[in-house]
Amino acid sequence: MAAGPSAQVTLPITGMTCAACVGHVSHALEGVPGVENVQVNLATENATLTLDGDAPPFEALADAVQDAGYGVRTQKTSLSIGGMTCAACVSHVESALTGVEGVAAASVNLATERASVEYVPSMAGISDLRHAVEDSGYSITAIDQTDDALAPADSAALKRKFVFSLAVAAGIMILMTVPGLMDRFPFDIDLLLLALATPVQFWAGREFYVSAWSAARHLTSNMNTLIAIGTSAAYLYSAAVTLFGQAAFFEGRSTETYFETSAAIIGLVLLGRFLESGAKRRASGAMAALIRLQPKSARVLRDGQYVDTPIDEIEVGDSILVRPGEKLPVDGVVEEGASTVDESMLTGESAPIDKRQGSEVYGATINGNGSLTFRATRVGRDTMLAGIIRVVEEAQGSRAPIQRLADRVSAYFVPAVVGFSVVVFLVWLALGPEPSYTAAVLTAVAVLIIACPCAMGLATPTAVVVGVGKGAEHGVLIRSAESLELAHRVDVVALDKTGTLTKGRPSVTEIHAPDLGEDALLSLASAVERLSEHPLAEAIVQSALERGLDIPEASDFTAVPGSGAIALTEEVLVAVGNRRLMLEQDIPLGDMETVARRMSSSGGTPVFVAVDGEVKGLIAVADKLKPESWAAVEELQTAGIEVVMLTGDNSATAQAIASEAGIDRVIAEVLPTDKAEQVKALQSEGKTVAMVGDGINDAPALAQADVGIAIGTGADVTIEAADIALVGGDLRGVPAVMRLSRSTMRVIRQNLFWAFAYNVALIPVAAGALYPIFAAGGVPEALSPVLGEHGFLNPILAAGAMAISSLCVVSNSLRLKRFKP
Repeated sequence: MAAGPSAQVTLPITGMTCAACVGHVSHALEGVPGVENVQVNLATENATLTLDGDAPPFEALADAVQDAGYGVRTQKTSLSIGGMTCAACVSHVESALTGVEGVAAASVNLATERASVEYVPSMAGISDLRHAVEDSGYSITAIDQTDDALAPADSAALKRKFVFSLAVAAGIMILMTVPGLMDRFPFDIDLLLLALATPVQFWAGREFYVSAWSAARHLTSNMNTLIAIGTSAAYLYSAAVTLFGQAAFFEGRSTETYFETSAAIIGLVLLGRFLESGAKRRASGAMAALIRLQPKSARVLRDGQYVDTPIDEIEVGDSILVRPGEKLPVDGVVEEGASTVDESMLTGESAPIDKRQGSEVYGATINGNGSLTFRATRVGRDTMLAGIIRVVEEAQGSRAPIQRLADRVSAYFVPAVVGFSVVVFLVWLALGPEPSYTAAVLTAVAVLIIACPCAMGLATPTAVVVGVGKGAEHGVLIRSAESLELAHRVDVVALDKTGTLTKGRPSVTEIHAPDLGEDALLSLASAVERLSEHPLAEAIVQSALERGLDIPEASDFTAVPGSGAIALTEEVLVAVGNRRLMLEQDIPLGDMETVARRMSSSGGTPVFVAVDGEVKGLIAVADKLKPESWAAVEELQTAGIEVVMLTGDNSATAQAIASEAGIDRVIAEVLPTDKAEQVKALQSEGKTVAMVGDGINDAPALAQADVGIAIGTGADVTIEAADIALVGGDLRGVPAVMRLSRSTMRVIRQNLFWAFAYNVALIPVAAGALYPIFAAGGVPEALSPVLGEHGFLNPILAAGAMAISSLCVVSNSLRLKRFKP
């Protein structure tokens, strides 16, 4: 596997059922040379691996997972191959496809000219397969995706198995309970029950045995161990009674069979897993929605004509036509046309964005009423959508610190339950009501089944999956479960000014021209500033263009660094710049200095305009506050979070913007290299600090903060340094993150409480703790279906309760889908 330092790979894992399984898969993968770190997530059923420079091949990773008793989920596709003529061609194509990292198997048929490929979508893509085939001298003429990568491969099998198991269990119960029915058979009815229960035990329940055996080989155990032992105890005892009931061993012992118990337990557990898999798919719905956003094809310019082309065939530099109402296929830059584009699916911002020549556009966004022709700049895994999907996948697969408690408990829980069930069996065998063997078997099986730690394993990851996905729906990219957990503890939010609180684009806010008039003054200033590259100069020229003014030509241009510029225009000498330039040119300021001070106090930068040595006016240029900044600051403060402005601007301008935004504490004139130190100083006050910024100079401060939040419209390096990124640049995403974190943590705590309370409350009941209460008077008739005659929990109901506990945890996590930013 070609991988650079600390490369990451995601493997979809099959067969995991509880937190113990997570530990087994983690240990198996950590033992593969070249694997530096492993994070396994039960809710997403993914393992995220960090690999070193000598990364292992895919086969080594898959073998390690399979050796631990689990599997790697793959996707199948069928490719039509062009250019094959003989058996040698088949060999060449197969070798090319199997050489792609992440391809598990490939077979090529010369007669049909098709290749069937099985691969891991997170490691290989259609574009990789295409390049491999083309590099070997052949071509792919058509693609048929036969499997949905988002649907669990075993859902249909689970459904068949649980339906069969429950049908058999119901049939056995009918045979055993309908009066006189068993007497109508001309043979021992227990033989029929054995014949019915056997395929349930060893076909439907095969996965329990396979997983339990794999765990036992590694001297560990998991949830499947409990189910395998529990159902085997009921089944094997019943089979022994059926086949050897007349033997001396059974003399004086109970010869009652429990085939319906083992079959019903297997059926209910499989039903629970089937429902649980559907709930987990709904929990990952945001990821599925993101993947479905991208269109399948695009109109690409080929040989002078626009032709429909599969999206996997688009290359950087291609010219693409998008008609009104269509989705954009990839990222690019507009070459022709004008339209509005709905980018809400990526940024969460509802207002359409104007696009014209030179504008950037992004794949999966929706074109408005105009037609656009754009040049592709990023395709495949390099698009913004692909980047968002990667971030969401990694975050959903990461482990929150609060999850460690459940992991530690689960590691010891299963062996403890097995040991406890043995004790329970022996106690009731010795002290239980006659036939004591029946009480011993029922209580031991009930303890094994009801104690399965599924709910504990799902409590944290399902909430994280939904929380991270919900953030992505609204343009908030959360990079890890740890940052999602930490955000709710933030005491201080430090905000950069330019580009974060403000738009980051200076504009003219006021023109003071008592003699010449605003348009004339702006026209003269623009003639000089058009030759300058300073951002303030660009704002002045842009204002003139927006007013439709004619900008005269200028000559003899001279830039004065740090002060302004001077040039000849319309036969007059025009000087445009700050107060220092006026003083250097011995130009008296007069009453204009008072106006300049007023402009500064309002948050603007005053630009003096002098004509032939006399100041004729002032132009105020300011970076305006974003419309949503005030609301974001107010929401943070209402939540009890202190807001601090941290900026390199001068104090007067910073104070003016802070006042407008409602911020009381300002740290101004901070050098870029010192921003991280200022964050550290806030942390030294004993506070949890979130830093929000968009510029390259903010990256160190973002890394230093407890939670770094990058404005997505900023520099890539800033976004990479952050824990959370706001794709659309809307500052209201910051309080939304805090609220989402609080909601997610509340759900996690509820889940953990339910999971622990469930086991604490029901394991004693399953162990027979209610027997002393009902020993004398018997169980009330209304409770007898649950507790039998003596207060022992029915193992079938224990299986149902176990499945319900997992569903409750996942369903509680799904409530986060109602979260609104």
